[in-house]
Amino acid sequence: MTTSSKRPEHVAWVSLVLSLIFFGIAFFLGRWSGFFSVSAVAWQILGAALIWLVLAIQFHQRSLAEQERLDMTQLAQDKSGSSLFEGKGERATLLAAAQRRLDLLEKWFLPIFSALIAVYEIALGLYLLRGLTPAVSVPTQQPLVCAILLTVVAFVSFLLSRYATGMSAELAWKPLRAGGSFLLGVAVVCFALALSLAGTHFQFRMPLLVMGYVVPILLIVLGAETALNTVLDIYRPRLKGQYSRSAFDSRLLGIINEPGGVFRSLAAAIDYQFGFQVSQTWFYKLLEKAVVPLVLFSIATLYLASCIVVVLPNEEVIVERFGSPTAGNGQVRHLVPGIHFKLPWPIDTAYKHPTKQIMELYVGYVPHRDPKTGRPMAEPALLWGQTHYESEFSFLVASEQGTETLAEGAVPVSLVKANMPIQYRIKDLYTYIYGHRDPAALLEAICYRELTEFAASAEIEVDMVTTGQVDNESLLGAGRTRAKEILTERIQEAADEQGLGIELVFLGVQGIHPPPEVAPDYQAVIGAVQRKHALVLNAEAERNATLGELIGSVEKAYELADLATAYQSAQTEGRTDDAERLGEQFDEALAQAKGEVFKILREAQSYAFERATLAEATGERFAGQIKAFKAAPRIFKEEQRLAVFDEALPGIRKYVVAVDPNDSQVVIVDLQDRLPTSLLDIGGIEETIR
Repeated sequence: MTTSSKRPEHVAWVSLVLSLIFFGIAFFLGRWSGFFSVSAVAWQILGAALIWLVLAIQFHQRSLAEQERLDMTQLAQDKSGSSLFEGKGERATLLAAAQRRLDLLEKWFLPIFSALIAVYEIALGLYLLRGLTPAVSVPTQQPLVCAILLTVVAFVSFLLSRYATGMSAELAWKPLRAGGSFLLGVAVVCFALALSLAGTHFQFRMPLLVMGYVVPILLIVLGAETALNTVLDIYRPRLKGQYSRSAFDSRLLGIINEPGGVFRSLAAAIDYQFGFQVSQTWFYKLLEKAVVPLVLFSIATLYLASCIVVVLPNEEVIVERFGSPTAGNGQVRHLVPGIHFKLPWPIDTAYKHPTKQIMELYVGYVPHRDPKTGRPMAEPALLWGQTHYESEFSFLVASEQGTETLAEGAVPVSLVKANMPIQYRIKDLYTYIYGHRDPAALLEAICYRELTEFAASAEIEVDMVTTGQVDNESLLGAGRTRAKEILTERIQEAADEQGLGIELVFLGVQGIHPPPEVAPDYQAVIGAVQRKHALVLNAEAERNATLGELIGSVEKAYELADLATAYQSAQTEGRTDDAERLGEQFDEALAQAKGEVFKILREAQSYAFERATLAEATGERFAGQIKAFKAAPRIFKEEQRLAVFDEALPGIRKYVVAVDPNDSQVVIVDLQDRLPTSLLDIGGIEETIR
């Protein structure tokens, strides 16, 4: 007996056992650690175990068929065999049962097994894709332990893969290539998953999230390829003595497992197209030899490019070495704008952040976004009766109205829409990165908390106080400026207490308004309140005008009213001393008053002074007249008579002509109404009189 079939059979059984062991390790490791990707790769390893099971059965049957052929050859050479069997055909029929079972296995059961493997891979891949978003978050633990064990699995799988692939170079052992290719895929996935788990230990979680999608998608792709190969294998012509490739022998994994086969296939296609042996030219041979070094050089160049860090003017960078951002002296590895060098990944990892860029949060609303760019769209106008954004959130505000003014069943709270855009920038990059896992989300939560607390104690009534001045504390009025200052201070203090490492640049409160459904009613209330305010202001203006006209000022009028009330109370209660004192104070205050009262008082004083002066002057004049009468009675009488004429005939020119009554002289008087133009005209009058 030869070992042509026993050796690959042993390889298949060993690979099957190791695949089952690796499946158990990965399965229980995934359940213990809580990492979904580790559990997913366990089912890929189980797919490799199924392939090795089919290969073990196939090579076992080949071993039996080969043993059968050896036995038949030995019996044919044995001369005594003719006594046992009468014919050669009868002997071949009895001894070819193992070969018939092998033919039946390779013709029917291998395609059936391929279809079952394809169904398994596709169904399991779809199931794993659905499990990527669990309803309940699963805690994870010990990523480094998982990474070490998966590295061992990847290493052993790689060794088995290369060994099986090397054996598949023999034509009789070609089926081992299917298991070797699948094990190589398992080794690559396990090694990539181990690197991702190591990155997770250093808080670099993105590769592990990607691997969660890679494993299910890879299973679906391999299952689809196996299903397609199964269908095509049905219509493929079969030539006797030619190797028939199994449907579960992946061509995609074969590209990774045997890259030289791709070049050989490509060379054959080129030779066929050009009609001569292009693959035998010196250039093709040079390219075939240099392609692997060139690819390796390109990979090395790209890897070494991770040593260069370009920091833009608006950026800052922190470099982690093995997950630690600080050097041995405790200083943070902080890079400013410019070109810097570091150790290659994953030894050093650079984290860039735009510290000079203004970032924005939208508190209380979700803005409309441009479907093409995804950027927030600016609202043309903020009208109370319209919905401004994609969605707006309501906040509770306490009402100042008492229970006696509220309608039956109404609660003493109100709802307002608050649209508060917040702009901030990073001021401390180290605190921003390492203080919290998601500082932007924490800042948003702080903004909602502070806005809710402030709104609960704020005012929204658009009213005036008793002095007639607008209430500066109303959120729907002039109180927004004060609200902006208070909220900015509170949010900044809370962010500093939490160690967010951010600085508020702008906080807008212009979007505070009542819900659009009640905006018309609210505006009607505002109109009524404004009309009431107008009446109050008009009354106060009339009061100020009246009191200012009478007293000179409102304060002086109230002071006089208080003194008058106190004076009347003192008189009513019989407090004489207080009444006298208050009376004097009232007189002094009244004397200092201005306006109409001041005018009336001054006119009364002038009139009293005038009457007293005239009475005194009249008495003195009468005394003088008595003296004049006694001195010259006749002259006094004539003087009084002329005075009476002057008073009785005002506005008439009067002439006095003195003549002797006994004289017969004729007097001619010129009565023309002509005023003298100068003193010389007087002489003319005298001449005419003469």
